[in-house]
Amino acid sequence: MYVLNGICYAGNFEEDIKITDVKTLPGGMLIVTFSTGEKRLFDTTKLQGSAFAPLSDEKIFNNPTLFHGIITWNNGEIDIAPETVYRDSYPYSENSI
Repeated sequence: MYVLNGICYAGNFEEDIKITDVKTLPGGMLIVTFSTGEKRLFDTTKLQGSAFAPLSDEKIFNNPTLFHGIITWNNGEIDIAPETVYRDSYPYSENSI
C-alpha cells in the first residue's frame, strides 16, 4: 500500500517507465532501452493472444515504432505496455551476445 497525492492505493508504487529505444534481433527478440538507462532483452514469442500473431511476420516484427514510450507495430495496431516489457525481460549488456 502507498499514498500518492493524498490518495491511498493498494499494491506497490512503480515509477512510470518508458521505452527510449528498441532494436530487433532474430527469433523474435528485442533489445529494449528504458528511461532508467537499462537495456533488457525481451522475447516477443512468449506474447499470448491473437493480437500478437502478426509479429510472426518478419516484415511487421522488424518495424517497431515508439509512440510515447510504448513499442507499437503495424501502424499502432499492436502495442505492449512498457511495464510488461520490463517485468518480463532479462538484463542485457553489450557483452551478452
